[in-house]
Amino acid sequence: MRILLAEDDSIIADGVARALRKAGYAVDVSDNGTDADSALQACNYDLAILDIGLPRMTGLEVLRRLRARNNPSAPHVPVLMLTAHDAPSDRVKGLDLGADDYMGKPFDLDELAARVRALIRRNSNSAPSLVCGNLTYDQVGRVATLNGQTLELSAREVGLLEILLTRVGRLVSKDQLVDHLCGWGEEVSHNAIEVYVHRLRKKLEAGGVQIVTARGLGYCLEKPHEDKAPA
Repeated sequence: MRILLAEDDSIIADGVARALRKAGYAVDVSDNGTDADSALQACNYDLAILDIGLPRMTGLEVLRRLRARNNPSAPHVPVLMLTAHDAPSDRVKGLDLGADDYMGKPFDLDELAARVRALIRRNSNSAPSLVCGNLTYDQVGRVATLNGQTLELSAREVGLLEILLTRVGRLVSKDQLVDHLCGWGEEVSHNAIEVYVHRLRKKLEAGGVQIVTARGLGYCLEKPHEDKAPA
């Protein structure tokens, strides 16, 4: 899942981005409203976190433009607003413009992460869990279980599993994996992707879930084989 974080305070932005990436999200960071507005037009984000006091264009104006576009073919983007003042008038303006939640600064990173999960859960139109054979992945809690046992996965492995599960039986290229796993400014080489796939494959194969390599093309999570009914 991809999140846009628009925050001009570099210390806050770095702390929030690190926390969200540790939780397995791909995070794009913008330090001004103009770039944030452009990003929201160019990409389909699962969530946007907007600071009210952004330079060049306020967070409220970014929000207003986002809701004004109201593209029926694009999914609703939940918006969490951040404000240094937390004045009731700011909250009212944001909520009237279509904000989904508000947090005043300073805030606790664990609480922010919980609010992010809640907004994504509330906005999810798909099933909360993805299933492939004995493998189940909770998209909101970002937890995978195999044969009823919780898998110990790194943030990169969670992101990798997520995209493979959403495309079970279909080929996913290394470039697509890089795009899904990385935010702006992050670099993940194709060699690193191979390492992540290798580690994830070893954790899944014991439960009969297979990641197939199409050499030079990418990877595919195999659909589980249906047991044939006796003749």
